Amino acid sequence: MSFTIIIPARMASTRLPDKPLADLGGKPMIVRVAERAAMSRASRIVVATDHADIFAACKAHDIAVHMTHADHPSGTDRIAEVATALALADDQVIVNVQGDEPLIDPELINECASLITEQVPMATAAHPIDQVADLFNPNVVKVVLDSSEHALLFSRAPIPWHRDAFAVSDLKDLPAGYEPLRHIGLYAYRRDFLGRYSSLPKSPLEDIEALEQLRVLWNGFHIAVRRTSHVPQAGVDTPEDLERVRRYFAV
Repeated sequence: MSFTIIIPARMASTRLPDKPLADLGGKPMIVRVAERAAMSRASRIVVATDHADIFAACKAHDIAVHMTHADHPSGTDRIAEVATALALADDQVIVNVQGDEPLIDPELINECASLITEQVPMATAAHPIDQVADLFNPNVVKVVLDSSEHALLFSRAPIPWHRDAFAVSDLKDLPAGYEPLRHIGLYAYRRDFLGRYSSLPKSPLEDIEALEQLRVLWNGFHIAVRRTSHVPQAGVDTPEDLERVRRYFAV
């Protein structure tokens, strides 16, 4: 299977200014992400950015990069612009790897890409939640699946709601046999579907939850979910995350 990885990168972080250019063992983060992505079976890796400094950093390290418009409402739209510029075939698979994931699992990228079919134009991943605090944390996005391992719903709320167990006000542990899933922010698409995405009617759920993937489900399309028992390394969202990843590259 052939697929292309496109990595959207912007200078948009308020907690970590210039995050894509943060030094990780002598290289900018965006370069580390691209190098990690290259460990997958992707046939091509391209960074999509609207910032000249990110463009220059990629060029300096021989990373393919495409300058995009600055007014895209989402990373998905930015990726779609690059896919059009690359003239990719309608059945080509495109994987969206976030620009702050320098420790992403290359095999998980392969597995998500392999789920794309003509009937299932989008795929992502999830892993079991084992901590009560994570289940009730709105920053941890949850997903429930159908019998075909396709997403039924994504939410920041605890889903599925365990009616009996959650009646206990001081719940310390998750009940036996209950395995909620945490969504992993990795996406694969068919090229023709990616081109349609921005023109799909927006879902009211998308605005309520601030989760753009709900637009896909609301419009009747399938999202396949690769369920993995492996908890992936976290991306870089905070100064603490940055120091953790810097220690990894300092070894």
